[in-house]
Amino acid sequence: MNRIDRLLAISLVLQSRKYTPAETLAERFGMSIRTVYRDLKALNEIGVPIGFEPNRGYFIMQGYFLPPVTFSSEEANALVLVESIVERFTDKSISKNYHSALNKVKAILKNSQKESIEHLEGKVVNSVVCTQSNFEYLSEIQTSITQQTILKIKYQNANQENSEREIEPIGIIFYSMAWHVIAWCWRRLEYRDFKVARIQKLVNTQAAFRKSSHQEINAFIKEQEMRMALT
Repeated sequence: MNRIDRLLAISLVLQSRKYTPAETLAERFGMSIRTVYRDLKALNEIGVPIGFEPNRGYFIMQGYFLPPVTFSSEEANALVLVESIVERFTDKSISKNYHSALNKVKAILKNSQKESIEHLEGKVVNSVVCTQSNFEYLSEIQTSITQQTILKIKYQNANQENSEREIEPIGIIFYSMAWHVIAWCWRRLEYRDFKVARIQKLVNTQAAFRKSSHQEINAFIKEQEMRMALT
């Protein structure tokens, strides 16, 4: 990647996130921290208003927008490929949102690219036997995580026992061909693993998390892996 392409790519990363540490940019673009600082300085010099907040990272000042993004044929084809996976491995809410986003991407493509995508769509088939789930909760769970709002759920465990709980989700994991939400459970007063397909009903209460701080999802996963290794 030449420097001009890299500067544009860095601008897009900064615009897509609230804060981005220099270390994240260095790792993403395979360069040193010193080079990151030089690139950020260069962006400032050409008029991109970049700010910095200690312990959080760099950001583009509010009100500044880059010109509309154009997609290469390869990038558009990648989205079509993922579409077949979305159909099989997510729920109705995610599938609906993905198709909506993909249609917006298609709308800004050149006519030649649109023709290529239409040709490709009928040639990409996911043969994995995994039907789409009937629930529509993944999108609402994502909203709960980002807005830090409590969910009230009716849950059925593996023994077909029903319970009602208030949970504070910290992350979503896909394993064993199913989606799981990891959340603080106010009934058990500990972090629990809930299989999304077993949620019978879900309501976002819009109430803010009551727990003052939460464990990071990656730390929770590592703890579970260590427990499994010891058993």
